[in-house]
Amino acid sequence: MDTIQNHLALLLDAKPYEEMYEFCDFSIADQNEAAISKGVQPAASSEYKPVIQKSITYIVAAVLVNDRGEVLMMQEAKSSCAGQWYLPAGRMEPGEDITEAARREVLEETGLHFEVTTLLGVETAGGSWFRFVVTGHVTGGKLKTPADADSESLQAKWIQNLSELSLRANDVLNIIERGRQYTLRGVDEPWHLQQLPAIRPHNKLLLRLVILCRKKTNNRVHVLISEKTSAHLPVCEINPTRSVHSTLKKYMTEIFGADLPSHRPHGLLSIEHSGKPAHSNDGSCLTLLVSIRVPLESVCLIDKYSWLEVESGLGEELLHRLGKNLTIPLSVIR
Repeated sequence: MDTIQNHLALLLDAKPYEEMYEFCDFSIADQNEAAISKGVQPAASSEYKPVIQKSITYIVAAVLVNDRGEVLMMQEAKSSCAGQWYLPAGRMEPGEDITEAARREVLEETGLHFEVTTLLGVETAGGSWFRFVVTGHVTGGKLKTPADADSESLQAKWIQNLSELSLRANDVLNIIERGRQYTLRGVDEPWHLQQLPAIRPHNKLLLRLVILCRKKTNNRVHVLISEKTSAHLPVCEINPTRSVHSTLKKYMTEIFGADLPSHRPHGLLSIEHSGKPAHSNDGSCLTLLVSIRVPLESVCLIDKYSWLEVESGLGEELLHRLGKNLTIPLSVIR
């Protein structure tokens, strides 16, 4: 069990770790079997494999804020939205990791080089569309002017008041505000540490759960573990035809039964993705922190899952991450 606690420590630092197996306790095949047993026809193929620009869409977007609170925006060149403004953003290409794609998009659309310092958030829709929002600081380049217009963008500007612009869509307003809060935060304001995506290849879309519960008799923190094969943190495959919330609920039901204990998803501890070699590892793994709101003594588990009492220091760090802004937000659009 020391191995699991070591893995938890690595996850808190958003670092990858190697396991003997690619664990998946509740695959799409398992989900389809459960659906069929209830007379429901599955929508996703049991053989689903994420392939960039074919069966999975990864978007990157960069929120860059200068010390005056101005946000870097670009003017669209595409005929469908020409002249409108948006964050530098675009689809990841085969073989790219998240930070590489973000740097490429910012350079193509604004003319600037930048260093990615942290993830700001992850948005998902339908289980097969993900937008990774990052921030960082400019390291060089030349801001694109109308004279530099090309098929990528017409120009780029640092903007203070977004209401002055005709935006392509208002969906960026919340993430821009979060970027400003993060960049201009005070030294004592609670925010997550700088967290980059961990470089670790996956060939499936996975959701790993860190589920916390406190024991009433001693107030110690316990973490749920799966004992299918060797002991590990619970992992399920994200169903590409459902929202991540739906996948989470069905997996929680698999663990706890139909009478789910009161619980709350808090945010992501880490995101793992590689992308190399191209089309071989287009999956990813999101590690979601979840707290159970009732004492451990009141929670029933289905077979092959159990609780691990963690060391007090690690338990306190896990509890600390339950606070506002101390995990990477996971926004489920649908």
